[in-house]
Amino acid sequence: MSNNYEERVTMIAAGDLQEFVPFGRDHCKHHPNALNLQLRQLQPASELWSSDGAAGLVGSLQEVTIHEKQKESWLLRRGVSDVGEEVEYDEELYVAGNMVIWSKGSKSQASAVYKAFTVDSPVLQALWCDFTVPQEKSEKVNIVEKCICILQSSCINVHSIEGKDYIASLPFQVANVWPTKYGLLFERSSTSHEVPLSPPREPLPTMFSMLHPLDEITPLVCKSGGVFGSARVQYVADYTLRIVFLNEEPSIVMTYDTVQSLHAVWALRRVKPEEQSTVLKFSEQVGTPQHVATSSSLTAHLRSLSKGDSPMASPFQNYSSLHSQSRSVSSPSVHSRSPSISNMAALSRSHSPALGVQSFSGVQRFNFSSNTQSPRRHSVSHSPNSASSDSFLAPETEPIVPELCIDHLWTETIMTMREKNSQASKVFITTDLCGQKFLCFLVESQLQLRCVKFQESNDKSQLIFGSVTNIQAKDAAPVESIDTLLVLEGNGNLVLYSGVVRVGKVFIPGLPAPSLTMSNQMPRPSTPLDSLNTPSKPLNKHLGPLEEGVLLSPVPELRDSSKLHDSSYIDDCTFQQLGTFIHAVRDPVHNRVTLELSNSSMVRITIPEIATSELVKRCLQGIKSILPKEIAVQMLVKWYNAYNAPGGPSYHSEWSLFVTCLMNMMGYNTDRLAWTRNLDFEGSLSPVIAPKKARPSETGSDEDWEYLLNSDYHRNLESHPLARALRLDPLETSFPKDDFSPSLSLDSSTLLFTHIPAIFFVLHLIYEELKLNSLMGEGIRSLVVLLVQLARDLKLEAYIDYYYREYPALVKTSRQTCIIDQAQTGFMHHPSFFSAEPPSIFQWLSSCLKGEGALPYPYLPGICERSKLVVLSVALYILGDESAVSNEASHYLFRITSGQRKQQTEQDDNRYSFRHSKSVSNLAEKLVIWMTSVGFTLRDLESLPFGVALPIRDAVYHCREQPASDWPEAVCLLIGRQDLSKQACEGNLAKGKSVLSSDVPSGAEAEEDDDGMNDMNQEVMSLIWSEDLRVQEVRRLLQSAHPVRVSVVQMPEVSDHEYIEEKENRLLQLCQRTMALPLGRGMFTLFSYHPVPTEPLPIPKLNLTGRAPPRNTTVDLNSGNIDVPPNMACWASFHNGVAAGLKIAPASQIDSAWIVYNKPKNAELANEYAGFLMALGLNGHLTKLATLNIHDYLTKGHEMTSIGLLLGVSAAKLGTMDMAITRLLSIHIPALLPPTSTELDVPHNVQVAAVIGIGLVYQGTAHRHTAEVLLAEIGRPPGPEMEYCTDRESYSLAAGLALGMVCLGHGSNLIGMSDLNVPEQLYQYMVGGHKRFQAGMHREKHKSPSYQIKEGDTINVDVTCPGATLALAMIYLKTNNRSIADWLRAPDTMYLLDFVKPEFLLLRTLARCLILWDDILPNSKWVDSNVPQIIRENSISLHATELPSSEDLNLETLAQAHVYIIAGACLSLGFRFAGSENLAAFNCLFKFAKDFMKCLSAPTASITGHYNLETCLSVVLLSLAMVMAGSGNLKVLQLCRFMHKKTGGEMNYGFHLAHHMALGLLFLGGGRYSLSTSDSSIAALLCALYPHFPVHSSDNRYHLQALRHLYVLAAEPRLLVPVDVDTNTPCYTLLEVTYKGTQWYEETTEELMAPTLLPELHLLKQIRVKGPRYWELLIDLSKGTHQLKSILSKDGILYVKLRAGQLSYKEDPMGWRSLLAQAVTHRNSETRTFKAVRILERKEMSETFELWQIKLVLEFFSSRSHQERVRRNPNRGLFMNSEFLPVMKCTIDNTLDQWLQAGGDVSLHSYLSGQPTEESQLSMLACFLVYHSVPTPGQLSAGGLEGNMSFSELLLKFRQLKMPVRALLRLAPLLLGNPQSMVL
Repeated sequence: MSNNYEERVTMIAAGDLQEFVPFGRDHCKHHPNALNLQLRQLQPASELWSSDGAAGLVGSLQEVTIHEKQKESWLLRRGVSDVGEEVEYDEELYVAGNMVIWSKGSKSQASAVYKAFTVDSPVLQALWCDFTVPQEKSEKVNIVEKCICILQSSCINVHSIEGKDYIASLPFQVANVWPTKYGLLFERSSTSHEVPLSPPREPLPTMFSMLHPLDEITPLVCKSGGVFGSARVQYVADYTLRIVFLNEEPSIVMTYDTVQSLHAVWALRRVKPEEQSTVLKFSEQVGTPQHVATSSSLTAHLRSLSKGDSPMASPFQNYSSLHSQSRSVSSPSVHSRSPSISNMAALSRSHSPALGVQSFSGVQRFNFSSNTQSPRRHSVSHSPNSASSDSFLAPETEPIVPELCIDHLWTETIMTMREKNSQASKVFITTDLCGQKFLCFLVESQLQLRCVKFQESNDKSQLIFGSVTNIQAKDAAPVESIDTLLVLEGNGNLVLYSGVVRVGKVFIPGLPAPSLTMSNQMPRPSTPLDSLNTPSKPLNKHLGPLEEGVLLSPVPELRDSSKLHDSSYIDDCTFQQLGTFIHAVRDPVHNRVTLELSNSSMVRITIPEIATSELVKRCLQGIKSILPKEIAVQMLVKWYNAYNAPGGPSYHSEWSLFVTCLMNMMGYNTDRLAWTRNLDFEGSLSPVIAPKKARPSETGSDEDWEYLLNSDYHRNLESHPLARALRLDPLETSFPKDDFSPSLSLDSSTLLFTHIPAIFFVLHLIYEELKLNSLMGEGIRSLVVLLVQLARDLKLEAYIDYYYREYPALVKTSRQTCIIDQAQTGFMHHPSFFSAEPPSIFQWLSSCLKGEGALPYPYLPGICERSKLVVLSVALYILGDESAVSNEASHYLFRITSGQRKQQTEQDDNRYSFRHSKSVSNLAEKLVIWMTSVGFTLRDLESLPFGVALPIRDAVYHCREQPASDWPEAVCLLIGRQDLSKQACEGNLAKGKSVLSSDVPSGAEAEEDDDGMNDMNQEVMSLIWSEDLRVQEVRRLLQSAHPVRVSVVQMPEVSDHEYIEEKENRLLQLCQRTMALPLGRGMFTLFSYHPVPTEPLPIPKLNLTGRAPPRNTTVDLNSGNIDVPPNMACWASFHNGVAAGLKIAPASQIDSAWIVYNKPKNAELANEYAGFLMALGLNGHLTKLATLNIHDYLTKGHEMTSIGLLLGVSAAKLGTMDMAITRLLSIHIPALLPPTSTELDVPHNVQVAAVIGIGLVYQGTAHRHTAEVLLAEIGRPPGPEMEYCTDRESYSLAAGLALGMVCLGHGSNLIGMSDLNVPEQLYQYMVGGHKRFQAGMHREKHKSPSYQIKEGDTINVDVTCPGATLALAMIYLKTNNRSIADWLRAPDTMYLLDFVKPEFLLLRTLARCLILWDDILPNSKWVDSNVPQIIRENSISLHATELPSSEDLNLETLAQAHVYIIAGACLSLGFRFAGSENLAAFNCLFKFAKDFMKCLSAPTASITGHYNLETCLSVVLLSLAMVMAGSGNLKVLQLCRFMHKKTGGEMNYGFHLAHHMALGLLFLGGGRYSLSTSDSSIAALLCALYPHFPVHSSDNRYHLQALRHLYVLAAEPRLLVPVDVDTNTPCYTLLEVTYKGTQWYEETTEELMAPTLLPELHLLKQIRVKGPRYWELLIDLSKGTHQLKSILSKDGILYVKLRAGQLSYKEDPMGWRSLLAQAVTHRNSETRTFKAVRILERKEMSETFELWQIKLVLEFFSSRSHQERVRRNPNRGLFMNSEFLPVMKCTIDNTLDQWLQAGGDVSLHSYLSGQPTEESQLSMLACFLVYHSVPTPGQLSAGGLEGNMSFSELLLKFRQLKMPVRALLRLAPLLLGNPQSMVL
């Protein structure tokens, strides 16, 4: 390049100019605290400049004076969205007075306040900082807390985005605080150091770090090379060092030494353990004269300051005393304690964030153990000489362990003439256009910007700094997004630099350019034009020629003396007259920057982009990557100037401008070249650029650009539109003759002349890359024109032929060549990667498909990514090479980099490693998983040409059929299975509201009273029960919020008063039923509602009034006409509260406050609230209730609340042995208290609840002590006075149930309990006998017998039997232990039968069957087999009508025993098949239910007793409901409804309870839940369904009513709801469920129509979504059920995807309306290909792109790999119709053969012999050449095909050219000359 730098009037137009006012300033005025702003003064401005590394270099913090009084400052940074991505708008942090205002821009460009903070004292500084919170070892990823820090004089406030806030007090005065990669860095204010200290002592550290607001502030360590290279580690205590800049990535610090006036750069990193110990050892040696602060004195000093002394005072006022005191103990042994962080700091992190340093600031600390480690630093547990014996020595100050260290990297060279205060006022890091990094710092006193180039070392371990370049500047700022920086020169010009290369001046529309006004007032002889040019580097008088040596810049120096005027002289003479000029630049973000004007207003401008069109960007990127850096920078600078000239080109002509610019730089005279002259500039030439005369070309042609633009200005205005310009018909435009004159030679002195071949090759590769994107068609055509021109001039025949084959129509139009001088061809640099054969991606794919070997395909890293992807995917899928993608596949790809750059290692290839190798079986899956791992998406696939995409689509199609269930989300999206990806992402979501939760508007329900069932999900229920209205019927049966209908007919003889009483008596009967309803309702609405945290839970009221027809008069029980039992509704309202609370789904977000917030105001509702608390325990939310609140509730002494709370808390902590809960329960159980403790008066029912609670908390743990106590409690004798005398049965039962739970299923292997003789003791409780002597600590209590109950010394079996029986059942549950089971057989002699209550026979039978679990069979024969022979023979069968007579047998006993034994067997059947919908069990139970109903109406009923029959019927009904739980079976519903209607007579409260429980179980959770048969579920169900029902509503004698709700612990979600992923609505789907084989049946498969309840998961092997309508989906349960469990727990939503052309089952039940045709996507590609064939038939192909695709399609289907796949899997759906391909192939063959016969052979011949062909045939000829892959004439002549030879010789010759035989047959006649020689 010629040495004189041509100064030109290049200007860069800046974008839109907007006035800038910091948003916070305005907001401050309106903020309530605005008065305080005038009342305070801030620190000097010089120290407050800062920058934030969070978004690279974000912005400066400078001061602008508004009033004299008020200082303000602000920071700007690139906005960050909530997700964490960077967005286009800015964020601002504004500080004024005590206020900090954080505002964000938005899409609509308007700023809004995000947060505002007001603190107590003036804010010194505010900044953004990210803290990392390290996790335990298990979690690799650390959590980053994004925070904002506000520094005040005595403390720093930290507020995180999540809403945590911390206050850390500062033990010293802070001059400045900086955000780092690790945390905060503080500089201590060093004002006190100016006073020289009388005793020479080590100074205290000046820099400190704080890694988290809860950590201590620790001193910084520095490591600098010593004189002899020995690195020394010490605290940073040099107060002459000041930080001027800190950056996060790379993590470096720049400091300034005020004494030496030098800047230095340091790397900031974490301290290594050995450095920590070195520093700490230094401080331990007594009296070392190091530059190191004794750590103990430092610690003491810091702590004493933070203790409360004013940090403002001199840090030395109490230094000496502490210092001497700590010196005296400083013997090495004392200090050798482990240097781990102090215990207190470790504690403080886990405690309240509000505790700052102040809370632990004593001077002395105790250490608790020798190696207490903070959880965060495992590496520093011991210093090398620590010994555990030292740990309990005298308390001493603990050394503070440093956290961060700075390593020295670089220092400025010392210049002779240094000014004292040359501290940098602004520092930033910038990158130039070629990616080189510079650290720039502005020394304002010398008006210099110094730029230091730096780069990473090869091993990436450190940074290497280069030399310094100086640029004259008054101010500067980086422009990140386009890799440039903006410099404000001394004379007020804004100039853009890239690195140290000057790009050009920036012209700001709307601001007067200072230089233009200057020229008028300057008394100088220079021309106006000269004064416009500021030299790129004025030789300043301060520096003289010193700088010449360090000049790195490729911008040459000026040699023209007239331009050596001094910049300060310009300053003086210019600006007095001027109104405004630019005074400073600040706040650069992305490509926006603020200019401060001299009149203190500010404007914000944007610097334009380098290029906007995709094509130009690609080409620039490619050319840049291939050229040497200096040339690349100059090329980009020229382009940037051309592109961004004021009034520059619009989008469309950007390409034309690029071509012209590029060709000029290569030495073309674009004005003479026909096609470039006609390029369309849309008349956008700017009149700003004055026309110039053309210079002769010897002096270099930089000016050609302007010349080109301005010559023939009118011609551009009249030029043709682009399309016609490119396809000019030669007949229209006759070229001027002189165009062919040799004047068209290239100018070899231009910038890019020598690099033309390299640039050409790169552009060719970009062209190949663009062919792979079907959206870039226009760009390709534009590029071809340029490539053809270059190929012609470089005389590359192969390339010209190649372009002709691709675009026959384009190539024939451009004819003009430019001559490149032969002498100068030698100067051209032909790069090593240049290949004579044009690389073609289609050709490469084609040879792969045919199975021929192919050369590695060249690609440019970062630019030809799509080519790389296609090549590797074909290598993997077609060639089957699995290593292709696993490592850097060098044998398929050939990387191209510019010559002198060393090959960098690919850093992005480790992304390709397979994480899912275990599940990947075949190539298709490998390919799909690899493609998503490199970021390939469905959109990319759609923009690939269809021929290229076919192999990938084939793999996708294959995977779509059988996807694995564990693929990551991205893979599922790529293969078009959104159902899977949605499932995967739903699985990771936090629990929240699901798709299916019904949002019923609350307004709709407001008029009618809420019956508590409004929130059910109607949509799913209407799918499950679509045929009828059974759900509405259930709702009607279970509603208890409306008055009941009391219809009593008034007989004539009844008086009115009696009639009223009659009505009220009838109402009392009905109320027995109403009070039993809430229990069933709770089951029906189980877990169906997500409460709103701001509203209390609506509890429907329990309505016990009635309405009497015909006048609808109200009937009320409180009228006083009849006797109503007191407290009748207590338990009913408790159940009502439970039912309401159970609506809350376990996944809801609920906290302690909300639970307390629901507490009712009036005492009448206390029972409901008690129930509500129990419900919250059952659904797991009670764990969130604070202990304090639990205590509150219990101290109230409200019986119901205590019952609800104790049961709730225990259920929530099921089986955890939680100590806190155990203590809570023990207080309520006298037996668990120490014998000496005070007798607490605990209500009986509360004791019962507590005992059951113990059972729940210790469930399945076989805890010895608990079991021992409970065993004794079963037979607890009644005490003296009235203790333990009432309702003893329920307590004994509770103890038995609890014992059963504790030892659940442990059977004979109860470890360590053999001495308790549990089974024997239980047997005794069951059958009676002498009391054993009461062992244990409670002997004393039981000495005196009860005065009420005389039991004697035998066991009262009536009390203890039920509990003992069920305890045995639970301990030996499912153990099939025959010996124990035989104890439980029903007695088979009349004598023994008389000794057992018939009711207990039910329990015994049930217990026996539960132990012999595997013997239960679902048929009536088995049920009858449980009845002893004596009963079978003598008892009436259930159907008999007349009584048999017998003297010696008690018929009543036999009959009662019979029904109870049968009921017990039925109940065990219910348990065994709970939730299974087993048909045999259902039929068997239904038969018995019918039998019992007949019995009730039979005359024999009186013998058995109505009550007994009702009980048995209720038990059978419950068993039925258990088997059919959740299924809503119609027959059972009819039974329940029949029972519902029966009121009066024997029907008491308990029976209603049982019947409605059955109804509730039948519709459990609205059909979403079913029962489980796990051990713990059976235990819960035994408690809930205990077959003795209460007689009236407050009867708890035999069984505590609250336990009825424990069924919740047995309910599990088992409903699978398919949801269509596209419409997001539930739908029907066919499921195929496979059962594992068991001892009763083989492995079987059944089909279910979902939504359906699944069987229990442990029985299943797999579930698959089946059928032609939805894409298949397999859930394999053999690997574990956790995936399915999580689906079911999230409302059972299974996403499914409808196949194309199918309708859902709802719209099309029979499947008659679906499109039988193939899926739409494939039909699309077929029609596209077909269109191409039609165009070919019409001979209208102007480009062969589509033909190439058809060729690739045909080759794919005939490729070996595809054939093999089809052979292996013959029933696999073909991707395209098999009939379709041959038809297409024939059509193309016929068309081309017809053309050959119709005269095509002539043009083919002339082509092969290298003569020109006629125009009209060109496009068809190209099609023929492409389709038959005919070699080029060059290749043919090389093969030596001249002369006559036979066809067989041809075959051999063409073997090397890899030409197919079918093509050869068509060529042979031409090549052989005479057709006859075809005969072999």
